[in-house]
Amino acid sequence: MPSRLRLKAQLVARPEVRASSKPFAKLWVDSGVLHLGSPFDYAVPLKISDEVQVGVRVQVPFNGREVEALVLERLDSTHVTGVIKEITKVLSPHPVATVASLELFAAVSRHWACNPFDIVRSAIPSRVVSVDKSFLVQQQPTVLNSVNIDSDRFIAFEPVSDPADQCVDLILQKAQVGSVLVIAPDESDVDAICESLQKSTVKYIRLDSSLSRSKRYSNFLKTIRSPKCIVVGARSAVFAPILNLKCVIMYKESSFDHFEKRSPGWNVRDVLSLRSGLEDFQRIFMGYVPSLDISLLIEKAQLKYIFHTHQLNAKAFSSSDGALLPDRIFKEIRKGLKLGPVLFIVPRKGYGNAILCANCKNVAVCACGARLAVTSKNADSICLLCHTTYPDWACSWCRSRKQYMGSRGIDRAGEEISRAFPGLPLILSFGEVIKTSVENRPALVLATPGSAPKVRGGYGAVVILEGWKFFAHSDLRSQERARELFFETAAMASANGVLLLSIDESHPIVSSLVRWNPGAMIRRELKERLEIPLPPYVSSVTISGDAKEFTVIATGLRKAIEDGRLPREMKIFGPNDEGRNIAKIVMYCPLEKRADLADFLLELARRRSIAKKDYLTIRFDPYSL
Repeated sequence: MPSRLRLKAQLVARPEVRASSKPFAKLWVDSGVLHLGSPFDYAVPLKISDEVQVGVRVQVPFNGREVEALVLERLDSTHVTGVIKEITKVLSPHPVATVASLELFAAVSRHWACNPFDIVRSAIPSRVVSVDKSFLVQQQPTVLNSVNIDSDRFIAFEPVSDPADQCVDLILQKAQVGSVLVIAPDESDVDAICESLQKSTVKYIRLDSSLSRSKRYSNFLKTIRSPKCIVVGARSAVFAPILNLKCVIMYKESSFDHFEKRSPGWNVRDVLSLRSGLEDFQRIFMGYVPSLDISLLIEKAQLKYIFHTHQLNAKAFSSSDGALLPDRIFKEIRKGLKLGPVLFIVPRKGYGNAILCANCKNVAVCACGARLAVTSKNADSICLLCHTTYPDWACSWCRSRKQYMGSRGIDRAGEEISRAFPGLPLILSFGEVIKTSVENRPALVLATPGSAPKVRGGYGAVVILEGWKFFAHSDLRSQERARELFFETAAMASANGVLLLSIDESHPIVSSLVRWNPGAMIRRELKERLEIPLPPYVSSVTISGDAKEFTVIATGLRKAIEDGRLPREMKIFGPNDEGRNIAKIVMYCPLEKRADLADFLLELARRRSIAKKDYLTIRFDPYSL
């Protein structure tokens, strides 16, 4: 009986023997919690000491679970008191970050007031075990001798010539002195640059989300091992740890695709600015028209503006009666059709995006308050919000039943244009059906912005319909976006082709295109922004979240300004109701005070996280307001 009560021997795990040299490591831990974004110290077991290097991914115990962490540095001692936890294992022996890239992650996280691991997830591809096994562990390649770096610049694309070919000519020139990184806005642009590089039989490394997980991770490891390489990728490639980097080219720099859509919403241009303060390389921005942010740097002589003037054959035609094609434009289009296909740029997809009463021009609206539209020929009017149909629609003001298309979509425009030029093939490119190229023969090609197909030799004519609508959007970047679109579309005309604009002849875009120089328009808009002031002369911040708290948050921010905890020059707008119980505050801050505001908002977000309050979405310098 007593033997049955005997206790079993308790097995106690022996503590791991720590590394004899630098037995501790400082890590960023993927905690998933904002207020736990500071580095943590862990002990390094002797058996994995050689593998725990800067930039290596490891696994550590954290808050009762095993999570991933990134090694920042090895330490001789630690200030942590009490029991210090040990690194469980090395997930991959291959470094995925250098000292310089870790400094960049830290700078970007401070700049956008976020947890450093939010940046790490954007910058470093997911690990693939099979790829890890296929690479041998090796020492870092030798850094080449430094060379003189040319000054930063913006290079404007030339008309007629393919912009991807112009970019590749620059890549081949810069690759002679060191590694080159090219950042393109989307997959189609990356494809175009890679195809042009293949024609030049030059080796390159591609880094973008179109690749499989294993291929992307494999290419990422190659960049950190190659002493000299050409890397072409999308926006996340801006963080790629590239040895002997001498030049970074930001292709089509004004594109909204250079802005990260996920939180914290960093953008390539500002990340490059931070990276250039840590590494010595040349920044080259390319595009048809510089963004206002880049234009301000040009005005301050911090960037060189490289462009060549051209005399473009551009003609403007205003429509006084609201017709899609002004009367005098038909003759020019027929001339263009003799040279090849004619491209028409239509502002919107769909059929009829805004229905008006033909009698009194009253806008047709549903009982819910949303606008009515027509989805196809002979279709009934339908609400864009609740999808209620109106087979017997009548104007609520004058009771007339005659409708007028206040805003034509590409389908409706296609009907009108094909009737005006019968017997010619009609090609549509928009939405889910985007044509990459068309044959060089007479045809009517209709496309929405950004969907225009290429044609060898260029179009016989390029027609931009309802041109004033491109400048009529309410966001702050509408003028900038319209300028880029007009220049990019105009460049698709052949050397003998013509650009036809359905817009008033006095509009400044007309003279800018004729001279192939947007400088006057940009300087005027910069002057207007300075008087108010608006971005890029100030930094903008949006804070959004649950509407029930935002009156208190706005009051607290204004109180912080009164108390001197925030710059007195700051302006706060809102809160504004965004619908679905979401509210938003917009803040303008002087550029020199931006870092103070970022520190304040990061501390605010941390305290809310500790108190387990609702998450706030904080976006510094969003693409548009």
